[in-house]
Amino acid sequence: MSTLTGTRGLIRLILRRDRLILPLWIVFLTLIPVSYVSSFNELFPTAASRRQYADNSGFITLYGVLPDTSLGEFVTWRVGFVPVMVGLISILTVIRHTRVEEETGRRELLGSTVVGRHAALAAALATTFGANLLLGILIAVGMHSQDLALAGSVAIGLEFALAGWVFAAIGAVTAQLTSSAGTARGLALGALGASYALRAAGDTSAHADGPLWWLSWLSPIGWVQKLYPYGANRWSMAVLALVVALFLVGVAIALSARRDVGSGLLPARPGPAAGSAHLSTPLALAWRLHRGLLAAWVVAFALLGVLFGAVAKGVGDMMRDDSATREFFARIGGKAGLIDSYFVGVLTIAGLIAAAYAVQATLRLRVEETSGRAEPVLATATGRLRWATSHLVFALLGPAAALLAAGVGAGVTYGATVGEVGHQTARLMGAALVQLPAVWVLAGIAIALFGLLPRLSAAAWAGPVICLLLGIAGAAVQLDQWVLDLSPFAHLPSLPGGGLHVLPITALILIAAALAAAGLSGLRHRDLPT
Repeated sequence: MSTLTGTRGLIRLILRRDRLILPLWIVFLTLIPVSYVSSFNELFPTAASRRQYADNSGFITLYGVLPDTSLGEFVTWRVGFVPVMVGLISILTVIRHTRVEEETGRRELLGSTVVGRHAALAAALATTFGANLLLGILIAVGMHSQDLALAGSVAIGLEFALAGWVFAAIGAVTAQLTSSAGTARGLALGALGASYALRAAGDTSAHADGPLWWLSWLSPIGWVQKLYPYGANRWSMAVLALVVALFLVGVAIALSARRDVGSGLLPARPGPAAGSAHLSTPLALAWRLHRGLLAAWVVAFALLGVLFGAVAKGVGDMMRDDSATREFFARIGGKAGLIDSYFVGVLTIAGLIAAAYAVQATLRLRVEETSGRAEPVLATATGRLRWATSHLVFALLGPAAALLAAGVGAGVTYGATVGEVGHQTARLMGAALVQLPAVWVLAGIAIALFGLLPRLSAAAWAGPVICLLLGIAGAAVQLDQWVLDLSPFAHLPSLPGGGLHVLPITALILIAAALAAAGLSGLRHRDLPT
């Protein structure tokens, strides 16, 4: 029997399982750049206005360097964060259909049939690569339909597709390294975050003629952005990204051949023979399990806040100099001041990222359940609700700590540039923490799925992804307001600068509480695997 026997059947199974979420993210990500063409042509009709908008260290950090000022190049630059989203979705898809399948035991069940050793990995990669290729084709067709050059349209389609391919391959590699899906996601998402940080640092340094311009050449995100669609169309960068993706696929296959099903190449560190007295309660055990993840997220958010605060003054100066830019930011940031509008936008993004952390921490319950580690705990006097709430403390308060770190980082950094450290820190801490009710709603959805429909727990990841898509591109693609209102983040007060409205915050907290209560009630009455 070939090691790839059964791949075609597994591809059909993946397509059936992802028949809703797969078309959703493909279509939505296609609409983002296509819809930007007409809106940006109206807002920035001249090369001078485009250059003035883009020639700012804050936007260069977020989106990269604008190589030239044609409409196609400007749109490609402005959607510079979308390849990161494509990479994120590709990572989650591959790990879901590889490591999660092994962790839950379904891979072993399938392996008892006529299925080759590498069939599951090949099916996950083939499906994800195919989805990214379809995304690239649709983007190329859509951009060319907007009277943009065919070569440039093909290049931007390749930029998106190749970003997905590289990070899908990275996800495949990390799925071989560890026996935990959560750890595999953490490693792959760490690689994605490092890639974005290297690209941002390299481009920012290059803009200021600094010595660290070469950092962006270490980043897969930097490689695909250096395709420069509608300008140089540097096909060599596409070849580089493709070669690296195929090399990583080969590495994943080689690693898969060297390990047992259900295990990872990196062995779990054995614990001490006798447990510490500090692990005598479920909350203490949960702290032991969550503390590394919590520390990593808090540090990452603090650094993110420092980045937001460092570029805020430059963004504000640029916006005050250009009426078209002021109009654009007024549309997405409300009637608050220009700097406040900027912080509303970036702290909302921080809230969306914190929601991903909340989902990850909540789904640790499912990992403990399916791995069999929850059974010995529940065999003691510990009840199900006490066990679950010990983990949910970190799912609900962990994002609060992370957002607080982002607010402090942004407030101290920006406050130092304007001489108002105390005032700005207090304002931005409040603006960051106001994201919590929306974060808790998405955590509540994860709790409800875990308690009521545990086999669909992984679907909780769709919440942050959909909210991110609605927040970044919903207005640009002119979706109906009721669609935009599906995101809990659409109902939050616009802080800093806006008014603090208690009613929507209270409503979101009540919705989150109801979802959590439903999930915990379901956990009490359903069977647990033994």
